[in-house]
Amino acid sequence: MTRGKTGIPIIAVVALAAVAPAAGQETADFFRQNCMSCHTIGGGRLTGPDLKGVTQRKDRQWLAQFIQAPQDMISRGDAYALKLQEEARGIVMPNISGLDKDRIEALLSLIDAESKLEKSQFAGVQISDRPFTWDDVVQGRLIFTGERPLKNGGPPCLSCHTLRAAGGLGGGHLGPDLTKVYERLEGRKNLAAWLTAPATPTMQPVFKKRAMRPEEILPLIALFEHTAKEGGPDDRVGALVFLLLGLGGTGVALVIFGSAWKWRFKTVRQSLVAAAMRGGRA
Repeated sequence: MTRGKTGIPIIAVVALAAVAPAAGQETADFFRQNCMSCHTIGGGRLTGPDLKGVTQRKDRQWLAQFIQAPQDMISRGDAYALKLQEEARGIVMPNISGLDKDRIEALLSLIDAESKLEKSQFAGVQISDRPFTWDDVVQGRLIFTGERPLKNGGPPCLSCHTLRAAGGLGGGHLGPDLTKVYERLEGRKNLAAWLTAPATPTMQPVFKKRAMRPEEILPLIALFEHTAKEGGPDDRVGALVFLLLGLGGTGVALVIFGSAWKWRFKTVRQSLVAAAMRGGRA
């Protein structure tokens, strides 16, 4: 077997060289799927702080402990953890599944390396700050309802969420009502970050390989901004329509089954009467 100057087989060196970029990409994908909805690296604050230079602000041991169990750090009264909670308006970073010591170290190394770049790949999605038009709102509604399909094949918002301006029966209830989501996430920047990389256990696996495109995100934000301001028809109307349709359908079904049973009963009774009369004549 061919060996290098250090005595390590050349094939082993090649294998290690191939594994390193793969591991780096895996860490980048993990950050994108689990962290980008709340953090940027050099793109400014979202729900959580901008992580650019975070390894210079706090030592890696503290950061590793906080990433592993943020609520525990807050419960113990750690001053810096409480400061982060206050700056996040009381929102606490959730525990993230799939984290171990090696993964955390890889994430911190990634953040450190990206912080040194002129522009990190995690600086955040760039969404135009131009005023929205009515056409933006209309296009957003078409995307929400699925009338304008997502280009990467993701499901429409309506399948899991309701919206007071959605019309019809109002949408699904697996996820929260999005009528006021623009207010909850405090504007287009945070909302754009969330839509780019949704981190909930339900949405993450669905959109992991079907991410929404910027040209789809902007109209959705326009729709959510509009509904946050205007509200729209109360979604209880949709529920009432659903109830009435259900009652109406049940009534029609009962009439049909009743008619069929009545005809069947009448037919059986006629047969019995006819048989009895024949027996009497005999």
